Amino acid sequence: MRTRRIRHGLLAAVLAGGLLLTGCSGGGSDHRSAADDKHQGGGTAPLPAPAAPDTGGGTPGEGEQQDRDNGEFAPDYLSTFALDVDTASYGFARRTLGEGRLPDPATVRPEEFVNSFRQDYRRPEGDGFSVSVDGARTGEDGWSLVRVGLATRGADEESERPPAALTFVIDVSGSMAEPGRLDLVKKSLGIMTDQLRPDDSIALVSFSDTAETVLPMTRLGDTGDGRARAHSAIARLEPTRSTNLEAGVETGYDTAVRGRKEGATNRVVLLSDALANTGETSADGILERISDARRAYGITLFGVGVGSDYGDALMERLADKGDGHTTYVSDVEDAREVFCEQLPAHVELRARDAKAQVAFDPETVERFRLIGYDDRRVADEDFRDDSVDGGEIGPGHTVTALYAVRAKPGADGHLATASVRWLDPESRAPHEESGRIEAADLEGSLWRADGGLQVSAIAAYFADGLRSGAENYPRPRGVQPLPDTPSLEELTRRARELPGNTADRKQVRALTTAIERAARLAGR
Repeated sequence: MRTRRIRHGLLAAVLAGGLLLTGCSGGGSDHRSAADDKHQGGGTAPLPAPAAPDTGGGTPGEGEQQDRDNGEFAPDYLSTFALDVDTASYGFARRTLGEGRLPDPATVRPEEFVNSFRQDYRRPEGDGFSVSVDGARTGEDGWSLVRVGLATRGADEESERPPAALTFVIDVSGSMAEPGRLDLVKKSLGIMTDQLRPDDSIALVSFSDTAETVLPMTRLGDTGDGRARAHSAIARLEPTRSTNLEAGVETGYDTAVRGRKEGATNRVVLLSDALANTGETSADGILERISDARRAYGITLFGVGVGSDYGDALMERLADKGDGHTTYVSDVEDAREVFCEQLPAHVELRARDAKAQVAFDPETVERFRLIGYDDRRVADEDFRDDSVDGGEIGPGHTVTALYAVRAKPGADGHLATASVRWLDPESRAPHEESGRIEAADLEGSLWRADGGLQVSAIAAYFADGLRSGAENYPRPRGVQPLPDTPSLEELTRRARELPGNTADRKQVRALTTAIERAARLAGR
């Protein structure tokens, strides 16, 4: 498995110049949006730019970026990370709050809160991304939020997408007997089976202490026989013994390889509470067993988590190292969204190994901090190294990265350039797209800004509040509060005041309810 190398300390910074299956019904304009430069082909040279100044020794200097491991600052005007569209952390937090408990801060990943809200960014005409950059002032001390928004083109028409070959790996261990686990998984699979096209195929693998293929790769077909066989296999799933996640994933990939369809999109979908207790229980060990299948055939992993006790860290690591994504399902409504919207959006690809790099201008920026993406950081010099792993992004996705930025007093002119690099899903040729923002673009107040920026900010601040810790959960080491973070009570009010056309109103109401519950539980 290719690894992401994380570099710490002084970096010589270079400033850049210039997902759909049928049957289910399912993003304000940019403050500043541009595709300033587009670079294609493997021989693209780095963009010319001045080097960042050496501030010397270990003394924090201008353009300081927070180091996520030790909480200190290192002089560095570049920020590089692999794209991520996971949302499981937010879903699990909502479930935990609904049960009257604050989530463990270690399970709170701010980028997954932010990316749970699809944005209305401009869409590109072809594969790859559009880049939108905007921002607003958050306080009187020079701090602002800068939003980097990336979007892919929507799904192709029904007749255009390739058929899908999906291998569902289903946890039937004893822990899955709890209501809201295996019963919900079976309902979810039933929804998915009924929505797939006749030329799609599915396989089912169940696992407890051992694993077995209960349905080999089966074309659903026009006669109804394939769907009937799938429904019958789903109905027979019952909870049994312990959780040998290793056996399930390994058998799932073996089944996917045997049933692999040429010209189809081949995926493994893991449905589990990820509470592994038998066999290999580490993500690295499990994925090493199926590394050849992942590398040779490009079969990626989509993880769907369930249950009030949920192995969040293991599932997130599995999907991360398996070139895939994770989400979380707590009820039938969530299941319909995941299997009618999220999973289809992961079946096709618009970009492989996608990475983003934001270059902040040392003449205008004093400090900055990327909010979240702690496990997705990439060494700055690896941005154009296409052997270094990035994120796989499907059609209709939006990816949002927020930065807390402190501009220099009286700053004027260029503030930052955001670039995204990806490989074409078919030819694997590299492409880049960029957008930029000026210091003057940050003059407006956050709470008078575009509704999409406001909801992103509220989601990020909410995650930051949850990461502040509670009686049983201290704030994780190295995690410092965001500048100008409102209280949970103020966040509740801000969420209620969001413009009526902001995101999905049902999503906004759910966010507001979650913040209210957190405020009551935290007593703040």
